Amino acid sequence: MAAMGKRPDSQGKVRDIYDCGDSLLMVASDRISAYDFILPDEIPYKGEILTRVSAFWFKKFENILPNHVISLDPADYPAEFAEYKDYLLGRSMLVKKATTVPIECIVRGYLTGSGKKTYDENGTVCGIKLPEGLTEASKLPEPIFTPSTKAALGDHDENISFERCAQIVGEDVATQLRDASLAIYKAAAEYAATRGIIIADTKFEFGFIDGKLAIIDECLTPDSSRFWPAEGYSEGHVQPSFDKQYVRDWLRANWDMTGEPPHLPSEVVEGASKRYQEAYEIITGEKFMPMKESNVPA
Repeated sequence: MAAMGKRPDSQGKVRDIYDCGDSLLMVASDRISAYDFILPDEIPYKGEILTRVSAFWFKKFENILPNHVISLDPADYPAEFAEYKDYLLGRSMLVKKATTVPIECIVRGYLTGSGKKTYDENGTVCGIKLPEGLTEASKLPEPIFTPSTKAALGDHDENISFERCAQIVGEDVATQLRDASLAIYKAAAEYAATRGIIIADTKFEFGFIDGKLAIIDECLTPDSSRFWPAEGYSEGHVQPSFDKQYVRDWLRANWDMTGEPPHLPSEVVEGASKRYQEAYEIITGEKFMPMKESNVPA
């Protein structure tokens, strides 16, 4: 059951989705996932921050590619959601339905995470040969498009080559995905640099709306991206971050990845919430204030 007492038509790791006929209502919860597990603790303000950060980027890059947003104002939502407007304010968006492309579109500008692992093994990331001598957090000569399959809930996404991506969705669509992903990443990275943030990598999702490719779901959030502070950056070690890597690091140090994930200590929950708020403020240039007091945790 969703937090607002109305059962969603579908549910992802973080978002609850309601079918509104010719549109969808996407509601970002405060759930957090890591290593393909939904953790038992929620992160205060997370859902609202994800939604508002996505809205910021959707608006900023609508000249590059269309997006699926109709409205973020609960007054524009179907009448059946009126009683939940206080909960929905800030954490939800009404969006156009899209024919989803079954590919996670990842762009990497720096070497870290699973990309670093395969680079260390054979000098490549998703089949792309990279220069020798790179290390943790090295800046790549150019951002690279490294797609993955979209796994079912509870399964792991699988990194694939561009060629495999083209086999799945067709050469034309794969090329559109690659070009759009790289264009948005480069524009975002350029803007983020003016705000003192390095976007190490990010993940996009796309769909077709009225026959045109559009960016959907979320965009350049602390859940779908690695944000590093530019100040103090140096390659050769894991960077501090404004994203959920903080939670991943705690899990890796305190859990053997078997069975159900453990509860997070209160200081990790609070620390994660603080990092999400910092990311919002640095990216948007605005102080984060919950849009409704009802969104403030008890």
